[in-house]
Amino acid sequence: MKTLCETLVLQIKDHTLKRFLLLFLYLNIYTHASLWAQEARLTLQVSAEQPIPASLQDSLLPSSTFLNYRSLQRQVDTIPTLLQRMGFVDARLQVLQKKNDSLYMAQYHFGKKYAFIEIDYKNTPFRKKQIPSWSNQTSDSTFTIPMYRVSETLNTLTSLLTQQGDPFASLQLSSLQKRENRITATLTTSVQSSRTIDSIAIKGYEKFPRSYLTHYAGVRTGRIFNRKTLIRKNDLLDALGFARSIKPPEALFRSDSTTVYLYLEKENNNLFDGILGFATDEETNKLIFNGYLNLELNNNLNFGEQLLINYKADGNEQQNFRARTTLPYLLGSPFGVAGELKIFKRDSTFSTTEQLAQVSYQVTPTTSTYIGYKGYVSSNLQEEALVDITVEDYKGRYAIGGLAYTQRQPNPLFPQKSAINLEGEWGTRERDTLTENQFRIRSIAHYIINLNRENSFFIQNTTALLDSDSFLTNELFRFGGITSIRGFNENSIDASFYSVLNTEYRYQFNPGLYAHTIIDLAYFENDVIDLKQQLYSFGFGIGLSTQAGVFKLNIANGNLEGENFKFSNTKIHLSLSSRF
Repeated sequence: MKTLCETLVLQIKDHTLKRFLLLFLYLNIYTHASLWAQEARLTLQVSAEQPIPASLQDSLLPSSTFLNYRSLQRQVDTIPTLLQRMGFVDARLQVLQKKNDSLYMAQYHFGKKYAFIEIDYKNTPFRKKQIPSWSNQTSDSTFTIPMYRVSETLNTLTSLLTQQGDPFASLQLSSLQKRENRITATLTTSVQSSRTIDSIAIKGYEKFPRSYLTHYAGVRTGRIFNRKTLIRKNDLLDALGFARSIKPPEALFRSDSTTVYLYLEKENNNLFDGILGFATDEETNKLIFNGYLNLELNNNLNFGEQLLINYKADGNEQQNFRARTTLPYLLGSPFGVAGELKIFKRDSTFSTTEQLAQVSYQVTPTTSTYIGYKGYVSSNLQEEALVDITVEDYKGRYAIGGLAYTQRQPNPLFPQKSAINLEGEWGTRERDTLTENQFRIRSIAHYIINLNRENSFFIQNTTALLDSDSFLTNELFRFGGITSIRGFNENSIDASFYSVLNTEYRYQFNPGLYAHTIIDLAYFENDVIDLKQQLYSFGFGIGLSTQAGVFKLNIANGNLEGENFKFSNTKIHLSLSSRF
């Protein structure tokens, strides 16, 4: 029994010793291999017929060590090209010597350095005004540029040729001759016949409304083919909302035709937007609620059409209903039509109905104009007249005209970089037996200043003016709330003239989360009660993109000019915009 135990102990010790020796051997081999790999790195040194300044040495040889001979040889062959771009046109490798197992010496001939090159371009299609601005001397036949800008100049001029419809155009310099301090050369072009777009194919979203290609993006047959322009117009389609580009556009060139391929995918772009607001009644100090509902149905029939339904209600018994439908590009033309119905009711004071019909025309991908007709019908719901409030039954008929401009950007949270909408109304208002001429004008414009990827500044102005000989309370503009000046109740301010400035400093933490400040200023006039007043509000907000949609929280405190701060004036607005 004792002999068996001793045998087992010896076997265990022997096994442990073997494992220890194997581990020691492995570590020893690994250490020597690492040292050998470090020692196997190759070093390159360069020299020339003249001393090489340290700054030039760093430009020619960013790193003097290489993993293998192939990478070292590649750098050796690259140096003459770099020198020639700097003006050493005679630069060449004289000899590459191996000094020892890890050191190589490359000796170059630099030659004379030429600072400028004079290029003769009289036999090319370029004109004097097309020559790059960095040219030192430019005439109708030649221009002079620094040697280091030769490649940049050729690329710029080649781009001009491709913009004219020749995607295979190329340029080269020939007949190079040396002068005292410059090189002279002749610019030659390899120009083929310009290419025009003969057909357009859409892959992925086969039912994409073709009118948006022609009138919105400006991609149409017969136009000169330009790759950069095509990519920019494809980005416009990508920003539509109901379509997404899944890969850059491509072109197929045949001997007698050019076909453009666009790769699009349909996107769900219906929108449900709701707001829940909290405020304190100034008279009763009780908590009141206000609500907002917005429903947009976009491109469900693959026509680019839109149906919008909007409803607002607040604790002061104001109700606002809006329904609008838009049909763009009728029969493939740049003309579209829209119709709208609005109903506004203020408790038991009055109700107003607006009816709109308009025809629009797409001028450019970013600009459209429209004309139409708008009618107003307003009813006095009061049983008896109230002090300082002039409410009467009236009807109004107006011709309208407007201009709209929109510039988009590739940011899901802020898709519109800038927008301008200007609208005017000319017509008459009838009350009892009295008819008066009236004029209304509204404008809204906003712009986003992108400081960098995270920081941006948003500024918006909304202005409206009613020009009339007399004024009624139920025909005045109504503003206030989250879509105009924040920190005030929705549509709580009546004005014959007002101007609101909204500003936000935004910080975007990531593509789905941002925070912003709120600073709003406003001035309004109410000619019914002869009131002129300034307003201001401040606060902060956050926005968060979730699977359910974009959630927004705004907290703002609104005050009148000369009024002390009141915490009860603070309004909290919650919204969730969900696309489906």
